[in-house]
Amino acid sequence: MLNDRKKRVLQAIVEEYVNTAEPVSSKSLVEKENLQYSSATIRNEMADLEKIGFLEKTHTSSGRVPSEKGYRYYVDELLKDDNISVEEVKYISEKLETKVNEIEDLTKITASTISEVTHYTTVSIGPKTKTQLIKELKFVLINPRMMLAIIITNTEMIKETIIKFEEDINEKQVETMNYMFNQKLKNQPLETIDRPLEEYLYDEMSYSVKVIKPIIEQIKKVLQQDEQLYLKGANNAFDLPEFNSLEVAKNFINILDQKELVEDVLESGLAQDINVYIGEENQKEELKDFSIVTFKHKIGNKDMGTIGIIGPKRMDYSKVISVMKYINKKLNGDQ
Repeated sequence: MLNDRKKRVLQAIVEEYVNTAEPVSSKSLVEKENLQYSSATIRNEMADLEKIGFLEKTHTSSGRVPSEKGYRYYVDELLKDDNISVEEVKYISEKLETKVNEIEDLTKITASTISEVTHYTTVSIGPKTKTQLIKELKFVLINPRMMLAIIITNTEMIKETIIKFEEDINEKQVETMNYMFNQKLKNQPLETIDRPLEEYLYDEMSYSVKVIKPIIEQIKKVLQQDEQLYLKGANNAFDLPEFNSLEVAKNFINILDQKELVEDVLESGLAQDINVYIGEENQKEELKDFSIVTFKHKIGNKDMGTIGIIGPKRMDYSKVISVMKYINKKLNGDQ
């Protein structure tokens, strides 16, 4: 769609506007971007880019700013994904080498690192419980009427819960339950719990319903607990000039307060690992003033959760995506 000269001019305008938050003039491009075109040539290219909808003229300046269409073209065609310094690489590497015991902790560390390097607000959520597989169930008798249940998933997520009974049980019964539950549920999706487990177990076990039923109910309860959202760097947003607008700032705060809205944003990503939604591309009206970049981070084929960056449309997409791609490589041992 664009020739090489228009591409270079558009790329220079986007990057200059991201850096300065000021409308970009042909003069500033000649002085700062070293495009090696005359000011008149750049003016003509800017006029053409405006005609086809890639640039917009502001009311307060003769300069231009990228439109949503211009940002989209930049992200899809012009963005450099190696915009990461040696110092940032070192910092990310040190952060990700922190030992963690829970998948949720890794998600938090990753989200925190992205926020600290990019200076944008991040929200994250761990892997969806119902999509995980049951790797192992372990029952441990605490006393004759109380048992600890430990559920381990294929992503190494660990859930623990206490189960209380109305009648006594013994070690032999617990041993049998360990065997039977694992036989029936191992390598099954956790959403299996949404179906009556009685059909799996009652015909196999002669124990009282008073023993089996509380196990089933408590396992369902612990696995259906809401995933925890994690927020990092919310204050970073208010350092950006876009948030000098009271309306934008209030809208941003309201978005972060709406857990269901944020979850929808994180879960709406397409198949690819990194998704970018700019302004009107966001389905929710509340998000029209913002850009959202979601990052589905994985180790191998294991889903580690989703991280979203929320910022202005004047986001440093090159920095954000470079950091996400490097972290993805680092988590998977490619670097």
